Amino acid sequence: MRIGSMGVWMRKLGIALVCLAMPSPVLGEAIPQEQEIRATYKVGVASIDLGTFKMTATVGPDVYALKAKGEFSILGGLLYKAKGKTQSNGTRVDATSKPQRFDFSYSDNKKKQLLQIVFNNGTVRTVTRTPKKRPDKKAVPLSDDQLQNVLDPMTAAFLSVQATAPAGDLAVCDGALRVFDGKRLFELTFSPKRTEQLGARAPEGVSAAAVCTIRYRPIGGHRRESPTVAFLQKSKDIEAWLVAVPGTEIFIPYKVVLPTAWGNGTVTLTKLKAAPAAARRAGVR
Repeated sequence: MRIGSMGVWMRKLGIALVCLAMPSPVLGEAIPQEQEIRATYKVGVASIDLGTFKMTATVGPDVYALKAKGEFSILGGLLYKAKGKTQSNGTRVDATSKPQRFDFSYSDNKKKQLLQIVFNNGTVRTVTRTPKKRPDKKAVPLSDDQLQNVLDPMTAAFLSVQATAPAGDLAVCDGALRVFDGKRLFELTFSPKRTEQLGARAPEGVSAAAVCTIRYRPIGGHRRESPTVAFLQKSKDIEAWLVAVPGTEIFIPYKVVLPTAWGNGTVTLTKLKAAPAAARRAGVR
């Protein structure tokens, strides 16, 4: 089965990355001091290396800020080339993240896109796209009530899980979240699958991953006949691997596995550093 063009597949892989996080039933305490987390990920399909992206998260007791950028290509950019930047910020109450603003810019061989979502305590207030697009009359409609208590993709992927569970504990694979990407609203549900011991292949301080099975349910903003949506909804083989960030109670993606027509698509953590933000700033001086 073919799943559209490479550009469509790359956007689908982005959705899969979002699938790596969810609200945990084993909540930790509020973060006592501001932490800075830096992570690098490798993106590929089958044996083809498509590129990397880097994420920086600054997380405090009351607020957070996330930034990421990535570059992707095939055959050195001759066949396909894309780059993107995204950032999100918001507040944290009782270890729960509430987005305030999400920005995303993306460009590939064919187009450029800018997106901004403004929230009020997790409720969508405005969505701005450049270039502007006419409303899709064939899309499943969304109501204002449905856009309450939702997460943007960045917050969902990196700040949905804060838990006291040990590394590899499958308790973090039990929950659901609602994510709005500026057009589509969908729900992701997680169930335990297995624990993976990572060994030398993982960054220092990361020992085990909780592997979760992910199911995708579209709610609105999508076309019912979309092959990408149908693929995600029917798939039972999407995996999310969650790992604890050393020295914190925050869980972030280690790996996502997404079956495609070309082989398994993967997003894999290759580097990870975490430290109190004050200590890192002092080191820079």
